[in-house]
Amino acid sequence: MAMPSEHARSYYLNSASAMPEYPRLSADQVADVCVIGGGFTGVNTAIELAQRGLSVILLEGRRIGWGASGRNGGQLIRGIGHEVDGFAQYVGQEGVQYLKHAGDESVQVVRRRIAEHGIDCDLRWGFCELANTAAQFAAFKAQQDSPDAQAYPFATRLVGPEHMDEVVGSDAYAGGLIDMGSGHLHPLNLVLGEARAAASLGVKIFEHSPVLELIHGDTVQVRTATGTVRAGHLVLGCNAHLEELEPRLSGKVLPAGSYIIATEPLSEAVAKQLIPENLALCDQKVGLDYYRLSADRRLLFGGACHYSGRDPADIAGYMQPKMLKVFPQLANTRIDFQWGGKIGITANRFPQVGRLQQYPNVYYAQGYSGHGVNVTHWTAKLLAEGIHAGHSQGLDIFSKVPHMTFPGGKALRSPLLALGMLWYRVKEIIG
Repeated sequence: MAMPSEHARSYYLNSASAMPEYPRLSADQVADVCVIGGGFTGVNTAIELAQRGLSVILLEGRRIGWGASGRNGGQLIRGIGHEVDGFAQYVGQEGVQYLKHAGDESVQVVRRRIAEHGIDCDLRWGFCELANTAAQFAAFKAQQDSPDAQAYPFATRLVGPEHMDEVVGSDAYAGGLIDMGSGHLHPLNLVLGEARAAASLGVKIFEHSPVLELIHGDTVQVRTATGTVRAGHLVLGCNAHLEELEPRLSGKVLPAGSYIIATEPLSEAVAKQLIPENLALCDQKVGLDYYRLSADRRLLFGGACHYSGRDPADIAGYMQPKMLKVFPQLANTRIDFQWGGKIGITANRFPQVGRLQQYPNVYYAQGYSGHGVNVTHWTAKLLAEGIHAGHSQGLDIFSKVPHMTFPGGKALRSPLLALGMLWYRVKEIIG
């Protein structure tokens, strides 16, 4: 694992493009908006605000992309949360349709940002959702026949079990659903490119500037060890690393560990046998597997979400057996990189986006529960709309969904959720 203030020693760091180091905050500053967090949420909110003419200061306690934004599986998959139809009681049917649209359109926000700023991040289109059971494949069929699927503008297709070798070189699956409107990319290069775009728009970025205290009021004071930012509005984009900076939010997101290994570069023949169409892939298990090929033909294999708060002592030793269950033909393949990080999980697997009731000039977005690459870009747009115009329809819809605080306080949140997830895994095994 990485030192506290530097990037994880991942494949992404090893293959990253130019990484300019931004200065530490060393004097008091004033801006229209202060953004805390240098991941996708914070950087893209800063871009959206700057494009609307507001002055922005972004504070990152470590490095741009240090957290999940620079470590994740790189899967750009449409969708906002899990089964948004279940939120109709809070947002109504029109709200559900908005959320479905947002899940699709959020991917296009990423597409446009990459194109607009010429960001080289190995973007490739194509994703396959994998069925572990016949029942899951039947659910894919029903999904494919739904009105929402018919209205989707990108190509999709079902792949039956007899044709899965066209998608993945494994006999572990009962079928798949391909979506050519989703894909995969190099997440660290994306967030680094977006930070460069933000700086070009006038955003002042400060790294190695952890926030020590928030002093609320009509003007928010954000205090670090070496300077204070005063701003009319504050955006909290810390997600799994918010900790106790804002206790009203920290108990609503559980930091969960997720892990990835990267093989040595594979031959063209082996890579094509594993993933013939160079898709991103993800299965349906509770402790899901997700994987894809890198630009230099490494297999990046991730998953194994940990809720215990403790990382494996040997990530490769923990993850490689999972990879070999899917691809036993890689038994003699070297593992070159291993890393992990924290993602923000919410109790209802739906992102939390809004403003603090007690302090309406404080906005936040967190808890993407596995859809962070695209949803961060959408919520950044909503936060900027709310701050700039004073109102955002999308922000209002997201804010209507209630979110529980994980029980047990800081000490017991992770163990209690780990126990609950163990029950779901047992149910999965016994069918």
